[in-house]
Parts: sequence; structure tokens; C-alpha cells
Amino acid sequence: MVSGNNYLNMVKPCWKPLMEDDEDCVRKPTDQTGRTDGLLWYKDLGFHINGEFSMASIQANNLLEDQTQVESGALGSSNLGPHGTLVGVYDGHGGPEASRFVNDRLFAYLKKFAFEDQEMSANVIKKAFFATEDEFLALVREQWHICPQIASVGTCCLVGVICDGLVYVANAGDSRAVLGRGDRGVRGVSAIQLSTEHNASYASVRDELYSLHPDDPKIVVLKHSVWRVKGIIQVSRSIGDAYLKKSEFNREPLLAKFRLPEPFSKPVLNPEPSIYIHKLNPKDQFLIFASDGLWEHLSNAEAVDIVHNYPRNEQKGVGLMNYEIKNGASMVSLFFTVFLQHMYSFRHLYFAQSMKRKGGN
Repeated sequence: MVSGNNYLNMVKPCWKPLMEDDEDCVRKPTDQTGRTDGLLWYKDLGFHINGEFSMASIQANNLLEDQTQVESGALGSSNLGPHGTLVGVYDGHGGPEASRFVNDRLFAYLKKFAFEDQEMSANVIKKAFFATEDEFLALVREQWHICPQIASVGTCCLVGVICDGLVYVANAGDSRAVLGRGDRGVRGVSAIQLSTEHNASYASVRDELYSLHPDDPKIVVLKHSVWRVKGIIQVSRSIGDAYLKKSEFNREPLLAKFRLPEPFSKPVLNPEPSIYIHKLNPKDQFLIFASDGLWEHLSNAEAVDIVHNYPRNEQKGVGLMNYEIKNGASMVSLFFTVFLQHMYSFRHLYFAQSMKRKGGN
């Protein structure tokens, strides 16, 4: 188990402006430490370009494979161009290398392409995903002879971009983004999913794989009551997982459990994200970004109810944390609560990352 202090050291880099020398990007919080309470670590308040954020995490696993980040300010390589807030949830599998790499490189590509286009767009986000993928696969090729197992490392990527009254949600993998919208009905808030998941457990994903690989009847296999791509991995899209992207990495000395019996001519997995664009309006109250571990324990409606009903003067991330602790969830969750106080009545943005060891994903 990672201690609260050690975990704090891991997440401190999340609190940074897009441009380190631009004091206008992010107002520095007065307290950059945080607090610990047993397995729970939380931070009450930080600042970003549109307001404030808080975060919380719970550690319940030995191997930390996942990363989360939030950056705010200029969304380009200079103060020229769009400004806003970027968030990322990277649910790693097979090891931490891919999620750490994405945490380090994806936002840099977003800034580069946003600066070149002088705007934020779905195309900018998509190009950033592809560039990050290409660079990581180049690293795998470079490391192949000394560390072949890096070819089996990958990560799901859930990214949110808040800019000019829009929320862009890009997802490759099985993480999820859910919007909490004010509702005058009995519940007080309704849940609206803003992302598409790429997990072979969904019939639509299996149909997509069969369509892309019509000559491969075993592109998806039901193994121990779980649908898996090639009988190995649950997700159909990711960054990394070079052994299912390039045939050159699907051979010895890679471990036998990752090697396919026959070479393949086209990538099995895909790095392209599904992108949803949502225009903010006065009824929008908060967003929850979370990897799949949270959604295994909570429905969309249950998650937004917990956030909505938790005392407003206390941290909302802690409310979801308390639920997980009480229900014995074997995961690590990392929450960012972002208060957007200068845009409509849109108030809270929650980022949750569930970090747990999953066979093949």
C-alpha cells in the first residue's frame, strides 16, 4: 500500500499551470499539501483559471498503474489562442509506463495543435491522441531489445477540455464522464453520460470489431464469462498495447500469454478516441470523470446523487470516497472537484480515477 505522504508526492505535479512562467494561468493555492485519514487522502481547495478545485484519493492496491492530471490557462504554446482547463484520467494496465507517458506528453500535444490551429476542436484532440500514441510506440521500439514487456503496457485515456463555454470529452477505453444536471423533479439532479466506452462487454463494441476484422472469427472471445479482444484484453481502444498494434512486437521474447498464434496485418486495438462536445448551460451543475472501477460500484444516477446530496460546504470527492470505503471497493480513486465559478451556473467538475489491477486490463 502506498502511504498518504508517498501518494501526495505522486500527485503534486497535477497542480501546475500550462505555462510555468505565466502567473495568470493558475492562482496558487495557499495550501498545496493535503490531509490524510487512514486510506483516504484529500485536498480541500486549489485554484484554476475559472475558479477552484479539490481532490481526494483512496489507496487500496500495491501497484500504482494510473495517472490523473488537471492543468489550466492558455491551451496553446503561448498566451495567444484559446484558454481553458484540461483534465485527464489515465487508467493503466500491464504496468505504469504508458499512463505515466501519456500524463507527460498528451497535454503538450494538445497545446501544440491548439496553438497551430488557434482554436480548440475535436480534430486538435484527436491529433494529440495519435501523436502521443506514435511517440509511445517509437519508445517501445527503442526499448524492445532491453525491455520487451513494455510492448504489453497500455492505458485507457479519458480527457476533458473546458473552453469557450464547451466541454470536449474524449475517451479511448472504458472510462466514463457523467454530467449532473439540475432537475426540478424529486431527485433534484439528473445524470447524463457524455462518453462512449470501448469494452468488449458491449455488443456494439463486439459488432464494431467483427466489422473491422471480418476474416477473424476469434477477434473477440468469451473467456471465463468475460468478453475479451483476442481472448486477452477487455478494451478495444487504448494508447500503448503495442503487441496488439504492431505485429513486430507480438513475438518472443514477449511473454507467451500476450503472443497471438498467428501474425496480424492490421492493428487489433485502436487509439482513436470517441469525442463528445457539450455546450454548457445554466442547468449543468457538475461532471464526474472516472475510470471503470467507480462505475462497477455505482450507476450514473447513484454517483450524481452522492455528489448532489453531499453537504455543499464539504468536499464532494470525499462523499464518493466515503461510499467506496463503506462498501469495501478494492481500488484507488482520485478525485478532482473543479468549481467553474465564472461560467453560467456550472459549478463543479469531479475527476475520479479508479486504480486497480485487472487481468488483461
